[in-house]
Amino acid sequence: MRPRKDRSKRARALRLWEWNEVRKAVPYLRSVIGSLREHWLDVLAAERRLEQAGKHPAPLKRAQIIQHETHQDERRRAQTKFDDALEELNGMEVFLLDPVQGLALIPFRKGDELAWYVFDHFTADGVAGWRYHHDPIEECRTLNSLDVVAKV
Repeated sequence: MRPRKDRSKRARALRLWEWNEVRKAVPYLRSVIGSLREHWLDVLAAERRLEQAGKHPAPLKRAQIIQHETHQDERRRAQTKFDDALEELNGMEVFLLDPVQGLALIPFRKGDELAWYVFDHFTADGVAGWRYHHDPIEECRTLNSLDVVAKV
């Protein structure tokens, strides 16, 4: 008889948000997602500087080597800040969809189905709409179609 394999990944339940929790969390989510966006743009800018510096065919001089190391450090710092903010967001069971556009998904239950509030950093209310889990990723239904939102 073969020994049973240990399951290294355990199933865990996804925290589902209530509408009033989402409304209360909007300012904090706006802050965290805004930070994620800025850190991601810093990562992209540092990568671009590294890419531009690497295009020079001539042998590197001392100043260029120092500048290259500086750009690598900037990229590492920006990536670390991004990773820390992403871990904080994921710890809240909110999932980043697009850092540049400031989009994130917040899980909730609509009837017996998994659905997602679509958080948009650039909308006035923060929550731009919602979608079922099985909808195409670009689907965003209006909040008016949710009974819970109309009651609040």
